Formats: sequence, C-alpha cells, structure tokens
Amino acid sequence: MFEYFSKVIIRSIRLDKSLYKDPNTFGELSLYYAGLIMVLDGIAGAIALSTLYKTNIIFSGVTALLSWMVWGTLIYVIGIKLFPDPDTNASFKKILITVGFAHAPGLFRFFVFMPSLVVPIVFLTQFWIFASLIIGVRETLNFKSNFKSAGVIIIAFLIISIVSLSFVMDKINTMSIN
Repeated sequence: MFEYFSKVIIRSIRLDKSLYKDPNTFGELSLYYAGLIMVLDGIAGAIALSTLYKTNIIFSGVTALLSWMVWGTLIYVIGIKLFPDPDTNASFKKILITVGFAHAPGLFRFFVFMPSLVVPIVFLTQFWIFASLIIGVRETLNFKSNFKSAGVIIIAFLIISIVSLSFVMDKINTMSIN
C-alpha cells in the first residue's frame, strides 16, 4: 500500500503523464491517497511559512481539503461542462484524484528550514504544481492541447484568486483601525 502511494508521488513529481492514463491510478484507494497528498501539502506549506510567521498547521490541513474540493469543482465545470473536447469524459472523482496527485510537488515544502528559502521554494513548488495540474488535466480530460489544459487551470486559478482576494479585502475593511 505504501509502495503504491510513494510511486504515485514520485510519478507526479516527475511530471509523468502516463500516471493519468494508468487504470490503476483511479482505483479504490486513489481518492484517499489524493486527499492525503492534499493534507500533507497543506501541512508542508504551513510548516514552511511558519519560519516567517506563526501558522496553524491543523487548520492548514483542513483548508487544503477545502481547496482540493474547490479546484476539483472548478476544473470539472470549466473543463468538462464549459470547454470539453469531443473525447472529454471524466467523472468528478477522477478530477479530484488528478488534482490531489498533481499537488505532490508541494511536499518539498517540508524541507524548508531557512526563512530565506521559503519564498523561492514556495514559488518553485507552486509552479511545479501548476505544471503537474496542466499535464494531469490534459491526460484525464483527453485534451489535445496543453494550451487548453493550461487555460482551464488559469481560469480556475483566477476565480480562486479573485474570490480569495475579495474575502481578504472584505475582512480588512471590516476591521476597526484604532
């Protein structure tokens, strides 16, 4: 069981597109493995950022699960409902597994111990996750183009960013300044 889990992580980190065409990738335990990767990615991010300021590690793990659902939902709606290719046919479960596995590069954030490395490592791993998402979405949704897959990811990212920024700005506006 752990051997398969570690192979999935390694294949995702290597940006192995065959991971998403392998029938074993979407087996019974895959959804749990994808969720575990997301939680570990959230915890790794919290640990990395804790070198700069105090973070809540448990909250970060739970937030990562929420983020997983949001990414999965947006990719499903944008990639399957709004802009599908003729061969596009994937379940929501497959999208969730793809998104979870694509976050494996974020596990490198566990190795950030120096505050001066936090920002470069977080940015590097985030771009690596985006590359993994583009490859995973392309293969899972049977897109013919990396550009279309990248477009789906960018649209989802922009929606998440705008909603997140709106939430933060609303919280800032409601805070009383003394």
